[in-house]
Amino acid sequence: MSTTTETPPIGGVITDVARPQLRSNILRLPECLGQSVANIAPTLTPALNISVVAGLAGVGSWLGYLIATIGMLFVSANIATLARRHPLSGSYFVYIGRTFGPFAGMIAGWSMIAAYLVCAVAVTVSETLFLDNVLIAFGLKAFLPPGWLISVLFLALVWLAAYRDIRMSSRVALVLEGVSISIIVVITAIVVARHGTIIDPVQLNIAKLPFGGVMSALAFAVFSFVGFESAATLAKETRDPERTVPLAVNLSAVLVGIFFVLMAYFMVLGMDDKADVIGNSSSPFAEMTAGAGLASAAGVVYFAALISGFACALASVNAGARLIFSMGRYKFFSRHMGRVHETHQTPHFAVTLSVLFALVVSLALLPQGALNAFGYAGTFSTFGFLVVYMLICLVSPVDQRKAGVLKPQHIALGVIGAALMAFVVFGSLYPVPPYPYNIIPYLFAIYLAIGAAWFGYLKARAPHVLATMEHDMEA
Repeated sequence: MSTTTETPPIGGVITDVARPQLRSNILRLPECLGQSVANIAPTLTPALNISVVAGLAGVGSWLGYLIATIGMLFVSANIATLARRHPLSGSYFVYIGRTFGPFAGMIAGWSMIAAYLVCAVAVTVSETLFLDNVLIAFGLKAFLPPGWLISVLFLALVWLAAYRDIRMSSRVALVLEGVSISIIVVITAIVVARHGTIIDPVQLNIAKLPFGGVMSALAFAVFSFVGFESAATLAKETRDPERTVPLAVNLSAVLVGIFFVLMAYFMVLGMDDKADVIGNSSSPFAEMTAGAGLASAAGVVYFAALISGFACALASVNAGARLIFSMGRYKFFSRHMGRVHETHQTPHFAVTLSVLFALVVSLALLPQGALNAFGYAGTFSTFGFLVVYMLICLVSPVDQRKAGVLKPQHIALGVIGAALMAFVVFGSLYPVPPYPYNIIPYLFAIYLAIGAAWFGYLKARAPHVLATMEHDMEA
């Protein structure tokens, strides 16, 4: 067990004490890549996410994912630049706070916590759908437990894994996701082979694609990627984080982006361009396999989605808890949130709070129906990521300038990345999506206002807390 003696920051918020720290130098590239890929949960896109995208973008679904991929590549380049200079578990909260000040840092951390934890909510409510599809495939539909019980048991397992060991949970996440992706790829290849061609004149007729629908679908297409940046939250536990974290972030964005574009294209092709069928289904991959005469394959695919969902929820809780941990150490939250378990060396209070939040929100949303609950939570979560992605793109060149290493490519990456994220936000607002998706951006704005009000309270009550943003309280 490692401990450290901390030096009091400006304002004397923390006295000299020795206390347990997060384990250092235990994660390598496979574990970091596992964290990011598992948090993305690529399997969930063909299994469920694509329903929302196809419902809005139709045969232009692949284009929506392509635009989202390009945007994510610019964001990942900016994250990689910052991750090399600031290998901290607070990641985005610290990146932005050190450059744009405590208020921006607070809003970034507040936004990203909601993003990760509501992402865990979206995955939790979707497990009911996945289990339902598995049981249907094997003729066991009558044995489906109630949704609330599935959520409780699912998050209990997530809590146990996150509470005990970050290295174990990251490795488990990578293996589970690798198995599930392999299953998806093999079955998709069989369906396409039976179709007889990979050329689809309808999808490739760019001029006739529904661009208004593609714009509306961008926010949810970006949701399919969210979490690719989460390896950065494990920097304090990573070996050679200045190299490993940027590589994991960039690799996850590239590889998963290619996977999403191809899967969207081939699933619509496999359905003979009946994208509306995919858009109206709670089991889109089952629709495709049934149409190809492979109905029994759906059970295997949704079993893969079950384990992928676990990996995603675990990665989301790990990432969200480390942001809460970092903000707890900076005194933006209770100091208990900044404590580490003496044996497991995990942020156990932050992990427990994260899981409890996910459980309460999941149970509150389930009466809306699992598919609707998934769509609502996923869209809300996406706005949390978009806010931070945009800020990251703006911060990166400014941070490089402060370090005296600014180059023209840093400016270009930052400006283009921020513009693309703004484009995605605009696309989610206009054309106006159907109710209740049209009010979700404003609900998120209210959430940000609550964070801003909390910041104002801290500033009035304990202004010395804000000065700690200039010091690394994780070290």
